[in-house]
Amino acid sequence: MTTPFQRARSEEQRAVRRQAILDSAAAMLTEMPVAQVSLNELSRRVGLAKSNVLRYFESREAVLLELLDTALREWLDRLDGTLATAIDATTGPYERGDQLAGAMADTLAARPVLCDLVSAQAAVLERNVSPRIAAEYKRATIANVTVLVRLIRAHLPELDEPDATKYAAAAVMSTGAVWTHAQPSAAMLAAYEADPALAVMRMDFTRTLRELLEVLATGLLTRALRGFPA
Repeated sequence: MTTPFQRARSEEQRAVRRQAILDSAAAMLTEMPVAQVSLNELSRRVGLAKSNVLRYFESREAVLLELLDTALREWLDRLDGTLATAIDATTGPYERGDQLAGAMADTLAARPVLCDLVSAQAAVLERNVSPRIAAEYKRATIANVTVLVRLIRAHLPELDEPDATKYAAAAVMSTGAVWTHAQPSAAMLAAYEADPALAVMRMDFTRTLRELLEVLATGLLTRALRGFPA
């Protein structure tokens, strides 16, 4: 049941309302995948009519893009601390590349909500927003990628900024793609159980992502160390 809407009279009140909406959406994502998060249910949980929620966010997708940005920043903070102990600076570049890949895959696997949001980003979340929201989100994305590039280069200085940027972008895109394929439907799970020969197609998220990132790092390092053009 919704409560009577009272317009926020100050920026502070608007900020409180916006945060309540974001908190409700974040709680929903711990219970259900992105695809099942609806504006109707979000409105019910936050205690406002849908039209009133839309006073603060122009669409469901705008809410989820803001949560994605927050989740990415939280992951980057965690990754920064993890890399400090996960990477042995005394080893060679290929070993450090593997260690970087492992740390990234492990920390992403520990954040299923982030992975689910990333998997929906291009195909869903960016499709129902205004140019203003799209621009705001892309500016935030650039800031996040800049942080990730800095972390990569801190541990793989053999990569220049363009190559580290390629690695960062490919890592994010691979995360979304692998997550989607590593979440089989109920029908697929039943098929795997009925015919074990099909189970070879089932993908483990952490292992698959780690292997992809290892190969990517190896390729970029090999080209860099041999002086090949980017």
